[in-house]
Amino acid sequence: MTVISVPMDFNAEDLYVDLRSIVGQALFLKCEGFNFAGSIKLKAASEMVAAAERNGVLKPGCILVESSSGNLGVALSIIAASKGYGFLCVTDARCNLSARRFMEAMGGRVHIVAEPAAEGGLLGARIAHVGALCAADERYVWLNQYANANNWRAHYRTTAPAIARRFPQLDVLFVGAGTTGTLMGCARYFREWHRRVRVVAVDSVGSVTFGGEPGRRMIPGLGTSVRPALLDESYVDDLVRVEEADTVRACHRLARRGFLFGGSTGTVVSGAVEWLSRNDGHAVTAVAIAPDLGERYLDTIYQTNWLQGLYGEGVLATEELAADMRSA
Repeated sequence: MTVISVPMDFNAEDLYVDLRSIVGQALFLKCEGFNFAGSIKLKAASEMVAAAERNGVLKPGCILVESSSGNLGVALSIIAASKGYGFLCVTDARCNLSARRFMEAMGGRVHIVAEPAAEGGLLGARIAHVGALCAADERYVWLNQYANANNWRAHYRTTAPAIARRFPQLDVLFVGAGTTGTLMGCARYFREWHRRVRVVAVDSVGSVTFGGEPGRRMIPGLGTSVRPALLDESYVDDLVRVEEADTVRACHRLARRGFLFGGSTGTVVSGAVEWLSRNDGHAVTAVAIAPDLGERYLDTIYQTNWLQGLYGEGVLATEELAADMRSA
């Protein structure tokens, strides 16, 4: 029996889904959405808040403020409610409505940036707004998930060792790239491990994280319009870029088998399957990290009108999805 007194004390660390029968490749999916925040971001949020408290930056009466596309904002709203801090999330229209409502239910506030910055797009505009708030009112404390080393330290300390314990013969690890906190924490850990592990980053087409051309991205979570300060590409062995239409297809393919995951997870799974197909992955031990679950995407990725309006009526018309529907 597990008994907790604060929401940060619970996280299902050792849950994996064997995707072999669904995607046709030997791939284990580490599920990070089974906590009170519903995503892997609870780890980074907890680590960054704890460090700010230890350093005396975050004190009673402070207001946490953060730029987030949804999941980190949700995690911080939970922590702020638990600890008695104020919280303000600065986001944009891509943030799912359910995530915004969740933060407000926790007592947080949500500010939506409407106009992109001339350089840095919507993310640049969000960060500029956070900076202006902090300059105008000393109560605001910005943890800055994009440059805070405690973001990657959370995964160096928890996520990567948990994978290493369960898969001592791990060959390849697939990690989605957003702020790159999860990617850097895991990559740093496995660089020091007793055997070689290939770390493959999965990014969204339209993201500039690894030097790609900026483009439209409608699914929140992975990808950035400003290169993350945390990223050190020397720790990354390979990169896969995924089109959003392929993210959608991966999410629906998993859902046809009873697994409702979020957009970040769909991107990671799609990229992992592509990489394994190109590299004869049947003989390797491969793990992919699933950052979130799918309930917050019911009005977007799993909503027909939203999908067809953005990606066309044929977005789900694939042989794999048709076969899954016949076998369901």
